[in-house]
Amino acid sequence: MTDVPVDSAASARTSAPEGLTVAEEEELRSELAKVEEEIGTLRQVLAAKERHCGELKRKLGLTPLDGLKQNLSKSWHDVQVSNAYVKTSEKLGEWNDKVTQSDLYLSASSTLEDWNEKLTQSEAYKKTQETLSQAGQKTSAALSNVGSVISRKLGDMRNSATFKSFEDRVGTIKSRVVGSRENSTDGLHSPSGTGDKPPQDNAPF
Repeated sequence: MTDVPVDSAASARTSAPEGLTVAEEEELRSELAKVEEEIGTLRQVLAAKERHCGELKRKLGLTPLDGLKQNLSKSWHDVQVSNAYVKTSEKLGEWNDKVTQSDLYLSASSTLEDWNEKLTQSEAYKKTQETLSQAGQKTSAALSNVGSVISRKLGDMRNSATFKSFEDRVGTIKSRVVGSRENSTDGLHSPSGTGDKPPQDNAPF
């Protein structure tokens, strides 16, 4: 017996899905091939458009960050104009109106206002305010007195006999140091008696 080669593609084409004839299968396969070809063409066109868009953005000096900001702004705008966002905002507004107009909210607000008024008008609150004000005034006065005392002490110290004696001593030492420097400078410039005389020749003739 000899082996007969079998065409797998032909066998696959002949085995049509259940409920389809061979002609219908061929028509669907042809349409599928066209759609896939169109998809490939569209991908190429999209890639070319994206490259062109990138070149235009580069010429305009737009960065990817600018594009991201624009996309976020557009997305947020789309969210704000969406039906879900509008309905949610309306619901929140209705709930806020209901809460602020409810008897419980009005009663709580009135109670808080009464407590605040009673607190600010109470003797303890007034005494606390007065104590804090007096403490601040005393602190300012104490700091001012400390500054005055320090200035007065410094003035008294400068006018004291000890400080003047110390100042005189410093002046005397300074004058001595300056005088010694001047004397040493003059000594360096003045010629000595033996230095300028030529040596005498005492040798006998």
